Formats: sequence, structure tokens, C-alpha cells
Amino acid sequence: MPGMSRKTAIALAASASIALLATACTGQADSGASDDAAKDTTLNFWHAWSAPAEVKAVKDLVAGFEKTHPHIQVNVVGNMTDDKINQALRAGGGKAPDVISSFTTNSVGKFCSSGALVDLNPFFEKSGIDPEKTFPKAMNEYTQFEGNRCAVPLLGDAYGLYYNKTAFEKAGITSPPKTWSEFEKVAEKLTIPQGNTYKQLGFMPNYHGWETTTEHYLGQFSPTYFDKDSKSNVGKDPAFEKAFTMQKKLVDALGGYRKLETYRSRLGDEWGPKHPFHTGQVAMQLDGEWRLGMALDTKPEFEIGVAPLPVPDDQADQYGKGYITGTIAGVAATSTKQNAAWELVKYMTTDTDAVVNFSNAIHNVPSTLAALKSPNLKYDPRFKTFLEIAADPNSTTAPASVNGGVYLTTIQEFGYDYESGKATDLKAGLKKTAEQIDTDIAQAK
Repeated sequence: MPGMSRKTAIALAASASIALLATACTGQADSGASDDAAKDTTLNFWHAWSAPAEVKAVKDLVAGFEKTHPHIQVNVVGNMTDDKINQALRAGGGKAPDVISSFTTNSVGKFCSSGALVDLNPFFEKSGIDPEKTFPKAMNEYTQFEGNRCAVPLLGDAYGLYYNKTAFEKAGITSPPKTWSEFEKVAEKLTIPQGNTYKQLGFMPNYHGWETTTEHYLGQFSPTYFDKDSKSNVGKDPAFEKAFTMQKKLVDALGGYRKLETYRSRLGDEWGPKHPFHTGQVAMQLDGEWRLGMALDTKPEFEIGVAPLPVPDDQADQYGKGYITGTIAGVAATSTKQNAAWELVKYMTTDTDAVVNFSNAIHNVPSTLAALKSPNLKYDPRFKTFLEIAADPNSTTAPASVNGGVYLTTIQEFGYDYESGKATDLKAGLKKTAEQIDTDIAQAK
């Protein structure tokens, strides 16, 4: 999602989503939509894209739909935040959206459980489309909650490793690291001290860094966030302890939390041209597929390499996987034109040519297995890494929750305490974090 990190989008939307969707209309389409999609009608489609090129791409996508469905006209409204979308879903009415798209995958649990968006399973069945054979595994997972498929993927984001090939060559490193133990050695080798700071840092591991969130690290460990009873697994699944241990070891190896934070505070921001990977101040970067274009636009003085993120040493055979998230689309429960709305959603999210053309224009990862393999995709050869990560069945995502991404924020907050030394007992901290997650979810139901 170019223009805003997903963690930022989640932070901005989470509280509004939870408060507003709690009272959302609970109308549901269990194949009970009664409008005739073959008759002349007009739909309202609200989306979140705002950059001129992105807005044009959405309009072109809709124009393609209207060409194949001449009896359905679509009013497109862009730059809509989750806050505005949720208010409209609650209120309904003629000006409210029939179809929405959101950058915030962590709202899916609330969208589904509140009934703000209809369950699309009956529509998929009626159309003869099998979601499990249509969408990559991780994308298929993050668009449903407890069997309710109230959303569908509309392009995606895949996280990988960017690296400074020139710095690698100078350090005598011939290929990107595949395991975290290899990664630590490479990060140390790429780190060039300068007094009490750095001339070049191999990698910024801190959780306050650019996309180095607990969520993204954990994706490489394939954790099980919740058990079969929907209770937090954070204190029980060894993947969590392994991920936190690995990151803390990396922090200590590269100079310690305080030294790293001091250095980070003096570097450029995530979305500006002075991002420290662009300037060469940081030699490796965990980031999404959009970073390639942003980095190339700054004309860096080095060659950029792209690879999957490392995996735990005991999961070396799964190298190539990554963390997946993306934009979602859905049909409003308040809409009186749900069959027509489904036709628009179906076209935007399952028509291979439509998905490919939209991906080419937006520069996000295609969200169907067919589109990921399409010869019509246009991209820098390095972008192929992200296509492969998205298609990898071992790639992971964060599961939907009834209170959105609150549980991820709770884990991240513990991460801040642990890496800084404020919390020292990892097992006890993870257990307490799990208890807090369970309490928050119980209160949200």
C-alpha cells in the first residue's frame, strides 16, 4: 500500500472501527439478496486511494467493469478513511456505499462479526468460484472470520528483504542471508562504527524502526496466534518466544537498544526521500513491495537487491515465505443492490485481466493465483520476488479478531518493553500479554 504504512493505517483506524462497527446494521445476505443485477442500476463504491495515479487506476478498473456490465453504473468516491466508511455502513441510505474497499485488513473480524459487510460465501457458491483455488492462502485467510467470508482481497502487500548490493560486495558477502543466524552475521559484517554511532548500520532491528514490527518479524516464524478455543496462544506457542529472542539478540549484537535508538532518531522518515535505506545509512531493510519503486525514484548511489526475509534455522526448508496483507473489498449489509454489488466485487477481485491491469497501475501484488502467473504483468525483474512470496503456501498473515488489530498492538507494546530492557522475563511477559489479549477480546464481544 504505497503512501501509508499498514501499521499506520491500522493505528488510525482501529479505535474508530471498533466503536462504530459495534452498532453497525446486522442485515445479512445468506443468498437472500433480492435485486435483479440484470436491470439498470447505479452503485456507490467507496475506496481509500488518494494519490492521483491511484485514483485514476481505480477509475480505469471501474470503467472496465461498466464496459462489461453496461446496465450498471458506478459512482466512485475516493480518499475514504475507515472512519468515514464505518459511519456510512452504520447509517445506510441512498448515498451510502454499496461496495467498499479498505486498507485495514485487521478490521475484517469486526466487519464480519458485526454484520456490517455481508457474508460472500453464498455469492461465491452461486457464481461457481472456489476462493481457496482463486486466492493465495494467506489472502484467503485474512478475508474471513469464523467461517464468515465478508471480504475479498483486492491486491496485496508482501514483505521481503531489500539489501544494498554495493555494500554486500564491499563486505565480501556474495548472497542474501536465508536464516536468522546467517542474517545476524551479515548485519554485523555490514555495520561500520563511527565513534559512538554508525557510518553504516547493517540493519535497524528495533520495533520502532521502518516496518520492523513484531507482526512482520513473527510472520517468518509461522505462529499460531489463537488456539482452537479462540484463546491467545502468545504464551504457549514457542514461535513467539523464538521470535522475541531472535530480535533481542540482533539488537544486542548491533550495539544495543539505546545506541540504535539514538541513531534511528537522527535518520529520515519512512516515506521521505531520506529514508535511511535510500541514503545508504542502513544496508538492509525489511519492507513491502512498494519500497522498490520509492527507492529507485531517489536514484540511490548503489544497486538494490531484493530477496525473501530470512526464516528460523529450523525452518530453512520454508525459505521464500513472507508476511502478507493487503487491501480488501466487501458488500455493505445496508445495500439494497447486493447482487449488482457482487458483480462489481467479483469483477474487481477475480477477473484476471482486471486484477493484472490494476496491479500494473498500482504496483501492488496481484491477489489471485492466476494473476500472479499472468504474462501480462509488467514489473521490474526484482518485483518477481514479491509475486513468489505472495504465491508461497507457507507465507503467513495475522488472523482476524473480533476487536480488530488490538491484539497485535498489545504484542507490539510488550515488544517495546522487552527490547528496551524494561521487561526482562520473556516467558512471564508473553503470558501476561496473552492474558491481556483474552481480556480485551472478551470485553469486545
